[in-house]
Amino acid sequence: MKKTVFLVVTIVLLSCIPSESKLNIIEGNAIGTTYSIRYLDGGQRSFESKIDALIKAVSKSTSTYIPTSDISKINKGDATVVVDDYFKEVFEKSATIYQETNGDFDPTIGILVNAWGFGPEEAIENLDSVKIKELLTYVGFDKVSIKNGKVKKLYPEIYFDFNAIAKGYLVDVIGRMFEQSNIENYLVEIGGEIRARGVNQRGVPWKIAIEKPNFDGSRTFATTIQLHDESIATSGNYRKFRNDEDGKKYVHTINTKTGYATESNLLSVSVISKSDCAIVDGYATAFMAMGLEKTRAFLKKHPELKVFLIYTDEKGEIETFRSVSLIN
Repeated sequence: MKKTVFLVVTIVLLSCIPSESKLNIIEGNAIGTTYSIRYLDGGQRSFESKIDALIKAVSKSTSTYIPTSDISKINKGDATVVVDDYFKEVFEKSATIYQETNGDFDPTIGILVNAWGFGPEEAIENLDSVKIKELLTYVGFDKVSIKNGKVKKLYPEIYFDFNAIAKGYLVDVIGRMFEQSNIENYLVEIGGEIRARGVNQRGVPWKIAIEKPNFDGSRTFATTIQLHDESIATSGNYRKFRNDEDGKKYVHTINTKTGYATESNLLSVSVISKSDCAIVDGYATAFMAMGLEKTRAFLKKHPELKVFLIYTDEKGEIETFRSVSLIN
């Protein structure tokens, strides 16, 4: 699954900024990555303090990289933690995507994320099939629940990792804050995950570009997309991986069924929908694990999701797939 520390596929804002516009820009760092927020406000109100407070609150609830966060306490076996509304919503959205994808999205994969060296805990050296099979015992979102505000785990070893949905969720939380403040035109981007509403300062829908998976360090773009009151999330494996002593490559998307960190034929997945950004964030991770054909089959049952896929064909050539409903 994705980690918030690395930006897997860069999504670049394309709009220019006329000096006479009333466009406000806030940029900074959060949850191990960068953020860029743009909003139109005739009153020129400042939202920096509210945004900082929301980042801290969501991180305190769901970040595995904060030892004192609620999720870290729960992962360590503290059964007394009463979770807040942030945790509950991420949990419920995760349960929905888990069911829809038949477990290809599963935040209880955390114990294997750590084992492969992509999490906050120490990796397991010489990880073999026997150990992986043992760890898979502690994977399965159907093995956890929330009762009376407390998380119940079938096994104490179960380790939550919400990093594949947390960026998108934080984007949603900030976006809702703008809407509650009667800001109709805004774009919130955190680590490449985006929620856009209304139009930019030129009166047209916000426009973004999706980067090509270049391996030579150069930066070019595969396509541009206009967001019509939509969210977009992108996941990819071509930058985030590690090699073992024998040079074997392991990617950061863990297959929840096999427990292995192996590549599918997808290099990059971008999912667009009018739903919350947390939802498309979760689906983007699931599709990376599914691979091209399984993802295309899934999309036939979910026309509400638009996708732009970059993949390698049987000859190793880079190709793209675009949903019929995805219109620039």
